[in-house]
Amino acid sequence: MAGRDSTSDDRTPEASGPPSRRRVLRLAGSGLALAALTTGTVGCDEDAVEVEEPANAGGDAPKGGGEGSGDGGGAGAGAGEKGQAPKPLWTKPTSAETYGDNDELVAAGGVVIASGSPLAALDAATGGQKWSLPGGAIPGAPLLLSEDTLYLASSDYDGSVIGYAPASGKETWRSRLGKEYRQPRPIAVDEEQVYVVAEILEKDGSSKTNVIAALNSTTGRIAWKEQRDVGTEQNGIHAAVRGRHLVYTDFKKNLTVRDTVSGGQVWTHKTTKTNYGFFTVHQDLVIVPQGNVLQAFNLADGKEKWSLEASDTALFREPAALADVLYVADSARTMWAVDPSTGRQLWKSEALADAGLQVPRQYVKAGDTLYGATDLDKQGGIIAIDARTGAVRWTFNDRTGDYHAWLVATDGKHVFALHGKKLHALAV
Repeated sequence: MAGRDSTSDDRTPEASGPPSRRRVLRLAGSGLALAALTTGTVGCDEDAVEVEEPANAGGDAPKGGGEGSGDGGGAGAGAGEKGQAPKPLWTKPTSAETYGDNDELVAAGGVVIASGSPLAALDAATGGQKWSLPGGAIPGAPLLLSEDTLYLASSDYDGSVIGYAPASGKETWRSRLGKEYRQPRPIAVDEEQVYVVAEILEKDGSSKTNVIAALNSTTGRIAWKEQRDVGTEQNGIHAAVRGRHLVYTDFKKNLTVRDTVSGGQVWTHKTTKTNYGFFTVHQDLVIVPQGNVLQAFNLADGKEKWSLEASDTALFREPAALADVLYVADSARTMWAVDPSTGRQLWKSEALADAGLQVPRQYVKAGDTLYGATDLDKQGGIIAIDARTGAVRWTFNDRTGDYHAWLVATDGKHVFALHGKKLHALAV
């Protein structure tokens, strides 16, 4: 999973709205010791959840398009008539306990999973329940997905990190750092290792420091562990892996890169305004929004490769590098497509502002359509954008008025939209 954090003054409420209540809770409380959740074994649930038909779900045709994009009202993938949002293939109630982070909704192995207790996997095509995990996911901890394994911090709070097969929910892997560590949480995964952060326990049961460690994804053995600097926190960490580089941000506005083989720190930078630590990685670069500047640093040495500036009053939001294109919006509701290797602008669109839409904070791509999920619900939801021009094709909203942030995921065949306790499947 990729990274996941700027302070509240990095936002422009007039342009893009304040952080959602759930997102504030996620940032403030994700690392607190929580009461142990009800535990149990993984099993199949015979009774699928009944389908809830959305009441008049959908959205209006967009008002405007991007530069050189015409009226922006083309049908697009999965669109309904006259550029309207498609009706959901299915809608299901969920046990979701989300805090607005991008890794709380995942799709793999023919199922879609939303963070919650119990943790339920729904069939991607039908919405029928395939399996559930009674203990669920620890609130605020990521659903960390590799090619064939879902990694979770144990809901038993026993120091374990557990891997499950997404398609069946069966446990396939388990590891423990040791009794001298508390609340290990997976933060990133590659082909060989699972990376975790955990508190280091003092003799009196308190914790003043934390450790970052790599666990072998085959044997579960500790490959390396390194104590982080005093004053760093285990909360609010967003991480990604690329080759021999593990890159992560935290609440202390640190941008750090470590060697995945040795665990040694390669370099670290103090960042300024980083949109709650969200960043993206492309090839040998880490790309970080800092106020009205988007900066790309070399993973190998931390040197700046390129930078891009928005207007003085606009702040860059969360970026995403998808299929060799970097997509990012700013708080003035301008959408940018950029060559992530060079910083060269590919297109720039005012379609979000023209249509009076919120700025997306998370993106997935299927075909030539970019799907963005917004932070708040008013005039938000899932926005379908032409990935070639920035034109807005349609918006989807379930009209519940729920204050939760929207989350989006795709398996290439469907687009899944999570809003509060409702999960919708849209056709691609």
